[in-house]
Amino acid sequence: MLSVLSYGRLVARAVIGGLSQTDSRDYSLVTASCGFGKDFRKGILKKGMCYGDDACFIARHRSADVLGVADGVGGWRDYGVDPSQFSGTLMKTCERLVKEGRFIPSNPVGVLTTSYYELLQNKVPLLGSSTACIVVLDRQRHRLHTANLGDSGFLVVRGGEVVHRSDEQQHYFNTPFQLSIAPPGAEGAVLSDSPDAADSSSFDVQLGDIILTATDGLFDNMPDYMILQELKKLKNSNYESIQQTARSIAEQAHVLAYDPNYMSPFAQFACDNGLNVRGGKPDDITVLLSIVAEYTD
Repeated sequence: MLSVLSYGRLVARAVIGGLSQTDSRDYSLVTASCGFGKDFRKGILKKGMCYGDDACFIARHRSADVLGVADGVGGWRDYGVDPSQFSGTLMKTCERLVKEGRFIPSNPVGVLTTSYYELLQNKVPLLGSSTACIVVLDRQRHRLHTANLGDSGFLVVRGGEVVHRSDEQQHYFNTPFQLSIAPPGAEGAVLSDSPDAADSSSFDVQLGDIILTATDGLFDNMPDYMILQELKKLKNSNYESIQQTARSIAEQAHVLAYDPNYMSPFAQFACDNGLNVRGGKPDDITVLLSIVAEYTD
């Protein structure tokens, strides 16, 4: 049995060690991506970091790790517009702003706002709409800052449980909040939300926390319990393991999306809104899977 004095020394060492780690170690995100365009049967990257009409980015600056996903609104295709152009350009602009240091880690809405207004002022005409979710890890403060507009989103898993998640933003069923650029003279006829309407959150993270950021193609086809089952396969924080798990999640969501007999979260949501719907929801799927790890330069 430990003496009271010995026990006190052990506790003191543990407390001092914990404070030292908290004060001295920077955190980082080890992130892998995987996805499927709904018109493809394999995970194929389109141009840049695009899966179908979805787009994403992963960027690092000296003070923070930043990542994001965007889901281009497919309805624009009916008007001869490639929906991936808007989402892809939005994410590429966010990535550039981060790499140039033109952002504040605690203000991910600012990244989204600056990027969107750059698109509005672009001399090259760009039309389209997109949801967006931005996640920023402040390395020194060990704090995650998020901004989510629409029905893409994120969840944070610790100890096998979801401890944080984004709130979905919908105007009405299957019509999420979105950033838009309309043709001249048609601005009032196109649904468009301000970047400031994005839902923001900030919270502390711990080493080993798992952060999953994805477009609605994942969340519409996989409930939390299925995602958590897949995340249990993640045994360490090396990139290969994270990539394998990200692919496993994306593949399962892709299979479920084409199952006509599956009662998907989207089908359940439709039923709750008075619609008789069953099956998965064929859609583009983008998954960014991250683990909070100790920063190594």
